Amino acid sequence: MRIKAVVFDAYGTLYDVQSVAAVTEQAFPGHGDMITQLWRIKQLEYSWLRSLMGRYEDFATVTRDSLAYTLRVLGLASDPATFDRIIDKYLHLELYSDASSALTAMKGCKLAILSNGSPAMLNALVQNSGLDSVLDATISVDAAKIFKPSPQAYALIEPALGVSPADVLFVSSNPWDVSGAKAFGLKVAWIERITPEAMAATCAASDLVPPLTMFKALRTQMDQLGFAPDYRIAALSELPGIVASK
Repeated sequence: MRIKAVVFDAYGTLYDVQSVAAVTEQAFPGHGDMITQLWRIKQLEYSWLRSLMGRYEDFATVTRDSLAYTLRVLGLASDPATFDRIIDKYLHLELYSDASSALTAMKGCKLAILSNGSPAMLNALVQNSGLDSVLDATISVDAAKIFKPSPQAYALIEPALGVSPADVLFVSSNPWDVSGAKAFGLKVAWIERITPEAMAATCAASDLVPPLTMFKALRTQMDQLGFAPDYRIAALSELPGIVASK
C-alpha cells in the first residue's frame, strides 16, 4: 500500500478534549472533572442517537445540548455568559504536543481532518491552533448530514482529496472511530494512549473510580466489534515513520 493521504480525526486525536477541564473547573469549582467527562460522553451519544433517529443537527448544536444536559443533571445553574465561555473552549482546544511536528514531517502526503465537528467549529479550531498552514483540507461530516462512524461520513474523504480509500491512512485515538473506518475499508492507525494494563491497574487501585478513569475505561479501550486497526501506536510522533516505510 502506498500512502497518498493521511486523514486525522480531530477531537481526542489531534486536539485534547480533556483540555476543557480548565474552564469547567474555573466555572464550577469542584465539579470540573465530572462536567468534562459527562459532557463528552453525552456529546458522542447525542451524535450517534441523532444519526440513528435520522434527526441530524450539527455538532455545534450537539455540543451545546450535551453541556446543557450535563449541567442540568448535576444540578448546576449557569448564566449565559458562563455557558458560552465553556462552549468557546471547543474553538481553542489544546493540540497534543507532537501534533504539529508529526504533520509537518508528513507534508509529502495530502493531510486532512475528517471530523464530526461543524465547519465553523473546525475552521476556527484549525486556525486558532495554526494547523491551517499544514492541512490540505478540513472535512466536516456536515456535508453528509450524518455523524461518524456512518460509512457516509468516511466516504467524504475521496471526493475531497481525490485519493481512493486504498491509498488513505486514517488516524484516530477513538476506538469507535477506528472500528468505523476499518468497516468502511480504510487502513487505520489507532493511537493507543492508554494500554489495557495501565487501565486495569488504575481501576484496581481503588473501589471508588474517579470520573476521568471511568471515561477512559469507556472511551479509550478497543471495542469488541471485530475490527482491528492496521497499526497500534502510542503517539502521533510514530506516524511519519509508518508513512515513510510505505
